[in-house]
Amino acid sequence: MSTSAGRRVWMLAWPIILSNITVPLLGLVDTAVVGHLPESRYLAGVTLGAMLFSFLYWGFGFLRMGTTGLTAQAAGREDDTAVRNLLGQSLLMAGVIGTLLIVLAEPLVAFGLWLLDGSPEATRLAEEYAHIRILSAPAVLANYAILGWFLGQQNSRVTLILMITTNSVNIVLDLWFVIGLGMTSDGVAWATAIADYTALALGLWLVRRQIASLQGHFLRARLLRLAAYRELLQVNGHLFVRTLGLLFAMAFFTSQGASQGDVILAANAVLLQFVMLTSYGLDGFAHAAEALSGRAIGGRDWPAFTAFVRAATRFSLLTAGASMLVFAVSGEWLIALLTHLDTVRAAAAEYLPWMVLMPAVAVWSYLLDGVFIGATATREMRNSIFAGLAVYLPAWWLTQHIGSGLGNHGLWLAFTLFTLVRSVTLAAYYFHYRRTCWNAAVAT
Repeated sequence: MSTSAGRRVWMLAWPIILSNITVPLLGLVDTAVVGHLPESRYLAGVTLGAMLFSFLYWGFGFLRMGTTGLTAQAAGREDDTAVRNLLGQSLLMAGVIGTLLIVLAEPLVAFGLWLLDGSPEATRLAEEYAHIRILSAPAVLANYAILGWFLGQQNSRVTLILMITTNSVNIVLDLWFVIGLGMTSDGVAWATAIADYTALALGLWLVRRQIASLQGHFLRARLLRLAAYRELLQVNGHLFVRTLGLLFAMAFFTSQGASQGDVILAANAVLLQFVMLTSYGLDGFAHAAEALSGRAIGGRDWPAFTAFVRAATRFSLLTAGASMLVFAVSGEWLIALLTHLDTVRAAAAEYLPWMVLMPAVAVWSYLLDGVFIGATATREMRNSIFAGLAVYLPAWWLTQHIGSGLGNHGLWLAFTLFTLVRSVTLAAYYFHYRRTCWNAAVAT
């Protein structure tokens, strides 16, 4: 079972890892295209606008995660009717939320850009960018639901297909609109919006092909009655709160780094790219754990559940260990690749040891988030954020008020403790959950 489980984890993970790698490529093209415009304000406007939508859409990531867990369990029960209806429910939710975002665009954009606090000219361009980008909100959220639905059925290659399609269309349109047609930041926004709808069209075509292979049928009552959404809303509600907690933790970290000056802010931004590099691999194995553990739980196959978790753990630990080694040996070289500013390089090198430590601490939260999404134990995920914040904020305060204060080392210590507490809390829940599963299996 262990060899088979490892193979299945890897077959699900590699398309996700590869699709993750395409994300920074698009960012590089956006930056290169806008960065060659005659004035820097255009790059600043696109950067602000893109940051706004990263936070906004990340907040609705539950449409992907919740759909994955519930679909995986339905597939494990071989309940094709439930698999069909979960897609319909998730797409309807995505459409409603996306439409509301468009309707509320004016206050949402104004509030978000106020929080980001850019220069007046950059904010004006970001506002123009944002009012175009938000038109694709229904497509972005529907794509989340489609990706979650396919992943729940252990089909991660759709993720790769849709990501490559979205980014390819986006890059081509970027070049055409900005370089070919002479547009500026608005051209980048239109390119992204069109790419999102292109991905949705392809995703719906792939959905149609997949549905043809399923038994069962759509139940109109489950699509139109609010009571039928209770489980989906409960799962997604916990995930939404959990995501807001993560967003707060990241925003607080960025804010406190900024309060220590531009050099510290820039150094922390560089080091956070190390976290992103690690996440490309860890996310792949966490997503595999979502699909496989969810299916095993749905089929009440507890030996398979344990085997899949162990296999995902092995891959995750190898990824974390490799990341730590690379950061320890080549960290300063990577910093030099990301910035040419000597002051920023020196500051980032000073705090590099935190990056060497971080994968060992964070690996468990990535992995167990995946397991708990598959188990739809989202209340526990939410609680782990609360536990982490309960340590994070006091730890930050203490490190800033002990003697002369620990400064940015104290901020990194607090953030590391936040991640550690999350991991420990999820691990405690996991072992309790596993005992409960085994007891239930023995009893039946």
